[in-house]
Amino acid sequence: MTRALITGVTGQDGSYLAELLVGKGYDVSGLVRRLSTPNLSNLGAVRGRVAVLDGDLLDQSSLDHAVRVAQPDEIYNLAAQSFVGTSWQQPVLTSEVTGLGALRVLEAARRFADGARVYQAGSSEMFGNSPAPQDESTPFLPRSPYGVAKLAAFHFARTYRESYGMFVANGILFNHESPRRGEEFVTRKVAAWAARVARGERPVLRLGNPDARRDWGYAPEYVELMWRALQHDRPDDFVGATGETHSVLEFVSEAMSVAGCTGPVEWGSPEVARPADVFDLRGDASKARRELGWEPQTRFRGLVGIMVRAEISRPY
Repeated sequence: MTRALITGVTGQDGSYLAELLVGKGYDVSGLVRRLSTPNLSNLGAVRGRVAVLDGDLLDQSSLDHAVRVAQPDEIYNLAAQSFVGTSWQQPVLTSEVTGLGALRVLEAARRFADGARVYQAGSSEMFGNSPAPQDESTPFLPRSPYGVAKLAAFHFARTYRESYGMFVANGILFNHESPRRGEEFVTRKVAAWAARVARGERPVLRLGNPDARRDWGYAPEYVELMWRALQHDRPDDFVGATGETHSVLEFVSEAMSVAGCTGPVEWGSPEVARPADVFDLRGDASKARRELGWEPQTRFRGLVGIMVRAEISRPY
């Protein structure tokens, strides 16, 4: 039985990946920060089939211990301080967790999991405002502490691959969403707002730049790319994206269409303004399609529909 260790297992991507691997017959362990009551709700039906291990990307000894206990054949490093907005408020913590945290995972793998294959979660935020479409050869020009930290992790992964001969794959994934997305993210915020309006409430939706464009995909499909990257015959870097770009305004309009309602929106709100923004992210996943046989199936309208309908069906 193949053994896998997932950091960030309780998050959106980690929980979907755990479901995928359990379904493939894996023995799955997941790293969870030491909290009095960790939130395991995203694990749902596979909760009893995932071995939960205490660990923290800030603590090398805890990572070493987790790797020694799990003895993984595959390691997926998905844990991070993953909200771009917070990275300006807490740049040092973001760098420690997202950048140096990846280094600590790689070092634990090098020392205690000989031969394990490692997946490092990158981000389209590393591209910044490089011209779209962006692929594996596009220059990285990050515009946030989060993007810089992810880029550091990307290069740490490459360095361990080239210097130590480890099988380390980087995934450069564009925005991917689901009903499990954190409430601070714009897609979840919009979907939840549309559901409230559909129930007869009149909350004001406060957003930043209506013209910012993103390549939005469906998270359960993107964890399939992570898995395929570690089944490849050689370690490499892969972009995951739909190849379509849509504005925040389009997302709001489609959400209102799905919910069958309209509501008040305040654009350019100071409370969500960013010191620097990325305006147009659109990925070219030709390499993943060609070498991994991976291609997303859910497109923009389908994604918005999934998210809004999930919010409408939530108990409140």
